[in-house]
Amino acid sequence: MKKNTIVMLGGFIIAGAIVFLLMAATPGSSGVELTMKELLATQEQHKDDFVTVEGLLIEDSIKWDANKIELKFDVKDNDGNVMHVIHNGTKPDNFSEGVITILQGAPTKKNTFVAETVKTRCPSKYEGKDIKDYDPETHKDKLNKTPNEK
Repeated sequence: MKKNTIVMLGGFIIAGAIVFLLMAATPGSSGVELTMKELLATQEQHKDDFVTVEGLLIEDSIKWDANKIELKFDVKDNDGNVMHVIHNGTKPDNFSEGVITILQGAPTKKNTFVAETVKTRCPSKYEGKDIKDYDPETHKDKLNKTPNEK
């Protein structure tokens, strides 16, 4: 074989290995993001996919088994759809009623989702107030002071 052919063959093998490792290491990048309504309607089609879905936590449904490190709970969407979730891992910190849960994993049997990761966020806690309700008089004193004044 010529030297150039060997170098080209080696380059293709290395490039193929890099592409394979990137795809194997990032399953989330090849996943599907669906609303709960879409997922429940097409659950059978997505049983082999890595799916990301959001839902509001139903606090009364939380069942935490510390011995098995298993978390079971239900989530709902704004349309009233409910989905059961099973997660083999730790319980997130702010796991309470009204928290938006971001689930990544795969749907299994009807209305059931096995989550590899469970993340939470509470937008109402971090969102600002509506600008229509802003009263400029509230901050009038602070706006008129110079940086050296306290």
